[in-house]
Amino acid sequence: MKIASTLATLAALAALPVVAASGYLFVLTVRSSRSGSPAYRAPGARFAIVVPAHDEAAGIAATVESVLAVDYPLDRFEVIVVADNCTDDTAARASAAGAKVLERVDAGRRGKGFALAHAFERIVAERKADAVVVVDADTIVSPNLLRAFDARIAAGAGAVQADYAVRNPDSGWRPRLMAIALGMFHVVRSTGRENLGVSCGLRGNGMCFTTALLAEVPHDAYSVVEDVEYGIRLGERGHRVHYAGEAHVYGEMVSSEKASRSQRERWERGRRQLVKDHGFRLLRRAVATRSLLLFDLAMDLLVPPLSTLVAATVAGAAASTALAVVTGRPNVAQVLFGVSGVFLVAYGVRGWQVSGTGARGVATLGYLPFYMAWKATLPLRHMWNAKRQTRPADGSAGPEPGAPPEWVRTAREAQHGAKT
Repeated sequence: MKIASTLATLAALAALPVVAASGYLFVLTVRSSRSGSPAYRAPGARFAIVVPAHDEAAGIAATVESVLAVDYPLDRFEVIVVADNCTDDTAARASAAGAKVLERVDAGRRGKGFALAHAFERIVAERKADAVVVVDADTIVSPNLLRAFDARIAAGAGAVQADYAVRNPDSGWRPRLMAIALGMFHVVRSTGRENLGVSCGLRGNGMCFTTALLAEVPHDAYSVVEDVEYGIRLGERGHRVHYAGEAHVYGEMVSSEKASRSQRERWERGRRQLVKDHGFRLLRRAVATRSLLLFDLAMDLLVPPLSTLVAATVAGAAASTALAVVTGRPNVAQVLFGVSGVFLVAYGVRGWQVSGTGARGVATLGYLPFYMAWKATLPLRHMWNAKRQTRPADGSAGPEPGAPPEWVRTAREAQHGAKT
């Protein structure tokens, strides 16, 4: 009896962080109803739209043309493509499409973070623009993008994030599942956080910063998840990121397993490092300063990936139920894991609802167990591949440990064959 009681207590303690994480998501789900956007004014702010690009010749023209077609006076914005360490004709194609091009060659400082810092420093120094917008090189944008940003800036926002959605949801089950995932992560979480008055977070694509804010808090963020890193830095300086949910950027998501694996591994490794560096530090500071803004930033980092949270909830519910069967009486852990399951179902349903995938999205959810199993193997695959890596052909030791990441360009849909 004493052993059973001890096991029940341990199971309840194990359930607490799980239900706390799913409870955070449930709170955002409840608060995720669309809030009204500020009234659009006559265009006021001057924008510099920065498109960081590395070997994007195939699609850069379409992105530049999409941005140039926004509903905003042409004399109040310019498109700047940063052709960063390119080996193709990205620069020429961007220029032909109507963009101003900054060609950057620096073998020792490669990556999106360096490309953005290069452009931001120049734009702030020139003092011609009031705000800077970041659009990825595989993206099309909604016509109201700059008007939505302009309205927030007029209302006092220094940083704004547009909705980041999937450009090609019907190109395979992976992009469609990603559309539902982004519905949860980008729409539900961002809208909920906006309605709570905290930072909605930065997503890397569709970001806007006033030049005054960039001058105050320079964009010195160079990791794989430089957007999250900079959002934390802004929060620590007291600035929240506002959400412009009615404006959209549509990025291309890969459908092949190989490209998807490479992309997901980079993102999750980057986030794990940020959790290690900032998660509990932010939480301690939030408690000490009683800051809801910092507490939310900490929770956003500490809440594990949804697949991990679902797996923990299912495993915990099964284990606590087995314990109840053996002891002949229910336990607190059963209730806690059950509540976590309810929270996660509500979050998932809301994500599907806002994703716009409809009945096809419901059918795609049948792939979810396989996707979760695939994601669970990613750390093992990474360790295996790391062991198999050999010394570079030139005899060098390779990059130094902890060195900033280089550009790792994900293959676009037109560059791979069968969809899986």
